[in-house]
Amino acid sequence: MQLEIRPDPAEVGRARRWARSRLAGSGIQADEPLAETLILLVSELVTNAVVHTGCPAVLRLSLPGAAAGEAIVRLEVADRSVRAPVPRWADDDATGGRGLALVDGLADRWGWTTEGAGKRIWCELDCGAGSRGAAACGSGVVPYGGAAAAREGITYEAV
Repeated sequence: MQLEIRPDPAEVGRARRWARSRLAGSGIQADEPLAETLILLVSELVTNAVVHTGCPAVLRLSLPGAAAGEAIVRLEVADRSVRAPVPRWADDDATGGRGLALVDGLADRWGWTTEGAGKRIWCELDCGAGSRGAAACGSGVVPYGGAAAAREGITYEAV
């Protein structure tokens, strides 16, 4: 499933609505932890693409297939900027700059790759027991994996 994103901050809300409808269509209710976590991840990655690149982007969402027994949810945002995500320092009073730190804390894995004339930033949630994403998939508390970075005041921004 994918959604074309224009370089307009209003697209972030549209991306959240689109993702909610895809989740509902797959049987995941809006108030489930998985849905809430995925919507936050969509917000952060689409915001980075829209605000920091000024280029159109594509949001992709891959949900687990019950019949296939898949247990990984993958979210990707591809844009036309080749500029890599870079560490950014955000002080306590900053109103932004914490997006990729949230992604790091909520996702089991995340990263980025170059793709043609741009890049793709992705994150995954494992719905299996013992993973960070397991809580979002209904099995416990999500530990924050980026605590060391947060103590150091490091955040990441896709630019």
